[in-house]
Amino acid sequence: MHKSGFNKTISTATDTVKSLSALNPLTIRQKGTRAKAIFALAVVSVLWGTTWLASKQGVKHMPALEMAGIRQMLGGAIYLIYFSMKGAAWPKAKDVLPLLVLAFLNFVCSNGLSTWGVKYISAGLGSIIAAIFPLWLVIIGLFTNKEKIPVKAIVGLVLGFAGVCIIFYDHLKDFLNPDFRFGIILSIIATWTWAFGSLYTKQHASHFNPYFGLGFQMLVAGAVLFFMSTFDARFIAIPNIPWQSWASIAYLVVFGSLIAFVAYLYSLQHLPTEQASIYAYINPVVAVLLGAWIFGESLTAILMVGGCVTLYGVYLVNKAFKKSPEEQRDVMDV
Repeated sequence: MHKSGFNKTISTATDTVKSLSALNPLTIRQKGTRAKAIFALAVVSVLWGTTWLASKQGVKHMPALEMAGIRQMLGGAIYLIYFSMKGAAWPKAKDVLPLLVLAFLNFVCSNGLSTWGVKYISAGLGSIIAAIFPLWLVIIGLFTNKEKIPVKAIVGLVLGFAGVCIIFYDHLKDFLNPDFRFGIILSIIATWTWAFGSLYTKQHASHFNPYFGLGFQMLVAGAVLFFMSTFDARFIAIPNIPWQSWASIAYLVVFGSLIAFVAYLYSLQHLPTEQASIYAYINPVVAVLLGAWIFGESLTAILMVGGCVTLYGVYLVNKAFKKSPEEQRDVMDV
């Protein structure tokens, strides 16, 4: 009996090691498609969490919109050049307007404002606020959807905002600081525009290379953000940008805009949509923990409880609107 129990323990440990080996970057090329997709999802979960800290570091030394603009222009240009060389078709005339709208909502507003926001609030708090965008989808749906909103989505909505209230309770004194209030407002508006961008994408999906379309949006949005930043009195000429900001921009371009986006699209194409969305719950955890470790940002029990309640609410909302297998295939075909 004792021997049987020991063998069972060894077997369980072996299975665990085998499952974790899917995340070993040294052997990932030898694995199947699903293992590669899981590894890609793990990369996304960590890298997009770290980008909040890179943005926080970069905006300490230069205007936020200028940094976001340079980042998007570089990332977008790399996408367009690469896929042009691969023979990808440029957007058709009918696709240009939807792409411009998405560039404005997702990159000019959402990315630009969230980058600006972390200048005034912690990277961890900014990442948690960004994670609540599915809650806005439920609120928008209350006024626009003719179909009944699932009860689970309503519960998730209530829990999500309850978690945010718990977090803000820990920051009540900070609201006396105008800069903190401004950072919160920028971050919340960024989640609104991302929600509207998500709805617009669903209604006006473009049927061409998603990487190429992403590059087009990034390049256009980057140019707009950079132009807007030239009106800022704190605008820094390109040769005078400090190395700390260039290091942040390089990290955001390579790891945030290129590697993570490609990894996310790969995981989305080869994993169920609900599983691929797990990154949204891990990103804030990574940002909060690294923010506390690297920048000494506040890591209190209230923040952790509020963050967990918020993310659970978001999870319920996402689960309530889980796509059917047929809808998932449609998304993968776009």
